[in-house]
Amino acid sequence: MAKDKIICGIDVGSSKIATLIASVDEGGKINLIGVSSMPSKGVRKNQVVDIDEAVDSITESVEAAERMAGYSISSAFVSLGGPQVESTNSHAVVAASEPEGEIKESDISRVQDGAKAIAMPSSREILHVIPRTFTVDGQEGIKDPIGMTGVRLETETHIITGSTTSMRNLVKCIQEVGIDVEELVFGGIAASLAVLTDTEKELGVVLVDIGGETTDVVVFVDGSVAYSAVIPIGARHITSDMAVGLRVSLESAEKIKLALARQPKTAVLPASRGEPEEGEEKAEPARKKEEELLDIKAIGIEEDVQKISRKAVVDGIVRPRLQEIFKFVGKELKKSGFGTQVPSGLVLCGGGAQTAGVLDQAKYVLGFPARVGKIEGLAGLVDEIESPAFAAAAGLILYGVSQKSHGEIRLPVLSGNLPLKGYLQKGIALIKSFLP
Repeated sequence: MAKDKIICGIDVGSSKIATLIASVDEGGKINLIGVSSMPSKGVRKNQVVDIDEAVDSITESVEAAERMAGYSISSAFVSLGGPQVESTNSHAVVAASEPEGEIKESDISRVQDGAKAIAMPSSREILHVIPRTFTVDGQEGIKDPIGMTGVRLETETHIITGSTTSMRNLVKCIQEVGIDVEELVFGGIAASLAVLTDTEKELGVVLVDIGGETTDVVVFVDGSVAYSAVIPIGARHITSDMAVGLRVSLESAEKIKLALARQPKTAVLPASRGEPEEGEEKAEPARKKEEELLDIKAIGIEEDVQKISRKAVVDGIVRPRLQEIFKFVGKELKKSGFGTQVPSGLVLCGGGAQTAGVLDQAKYVLGFPARVGKIEGLAGLVDEIESPAFAAAAGLILYGVSQKSHGEIRLPVLSGNLPLKGYLQKGIALIKSFLP
C-alpha cells in the first residue's frame, strides 16, 4: 500500500500563525489531520520585523499542529503578504521549436521566461508567473496550447513580485524552525484556491482577504488572475478604533468586536418583560433599548465599562473603517481596469470577514453582490477551520497538492533561490530514503 503524501501549509499573518497539516491519498482525497492557530509575534503588516519573536511564534504553531497530526514536518508551503507585494501583466512571443510539429512544454517554458523579462529594481524579486491566456498563430483565448500545431506562440501572464528582503527574512525564520520552504505563495492567491468556485473565476470575481493589518485584493477574469494588490489596512484597525472610542484595552476591544459579529441574541442582555397586561406596551420600547446593549460580563470584560450600545458601536466606529477598506478596494479595482468585468461580485475571507456589517458595507460602497467565502476541497478536521480566517492556510494545502500533481509549468514558481542549507537538507533526506 502506497504511503500517503503529507503536505503542510504555514500562514504567517499579522495577527496569527496558522499551520495546517494534511495527508493526500492515492485517490487525491485531502484529509486535514493537524490544525493550529497561535498569536503572531514579531510580524507587522505580514512582514517579519523581529526574527527571534517570529521564530518562537512559528515554532509554537508548528509544534501544536504536529502533535495533533502525529507527524514531524520537514517542509512546508508558506504564505507571503504585505504592502510590498505588487503585480503587473506581461506579454511575450516565441517561435515554436518544431514549426511542423506540436507545441511542447519546453515552448511553454521559453515563452514564460520571455514574459519574466521585465524591468525590475534589484530590491524586488518575482514571486509568481501565472499564465492568463495563450495565443497560437493568432488564435486567442487558449488555456493549454500543449499538443496544438502552430508556429507563433504568445502568452499574457500575470506577474507578482515581492521585496527580496522580506522574502529572505521569512524563509530564514521558517528554516530556523527546522523546516524547508517548498515555495512562498502570495496569501491572496492561496485564499482564492480555497473559497472561489470555477464558475465565479470564469465569470469574473474579486477576492478580498481582510487580514489583521493588511487586505489582499485579487481580481479574476476569464478564469485566471488579472490583477492583485495589497491594501495596508485590516481588521486590527477596527479593533484599535474601538479601543480608542470606548476607552478600553485592545484585548477588550477585540472581545467586543467578536461579540458584535455574533447573533445579537447571544451577546445582549435578556429582554425585560416589564409589567403584564397594562404595562405590556410600555415594556416594548424598553425591551428594544435593552436589546441594543451588550452584556459586558457575558463577553468576559473585567474593566469598569459603562453600558455599550450595539448600534452606536457598529454605526459610529465599525462602519466608517469598513467603508474606508472598501473604498480602497474600489480604488484598486479602478486602477486594474477590470472593474466592469466582475459580475460575480466580491468574495470576502480572512478574519475581518467576520466583522459585524461587513457584507452590507461591501455592497453599499462598491455596488457588487458579496458573500463570505466558505473553505471547500478538504476533508478530515474541517470543523476546526470553519472560520474564513483559515482561507489562506487551507489554500496553501490545496496549492501544494496541485503543485505536486501538475509540476511547475502551469502554476506559479518561486524564482528566488533557497539558501544552500535547504538543498543540503533535502539531499541528505533523499539519501536516507534509499538506505535500509
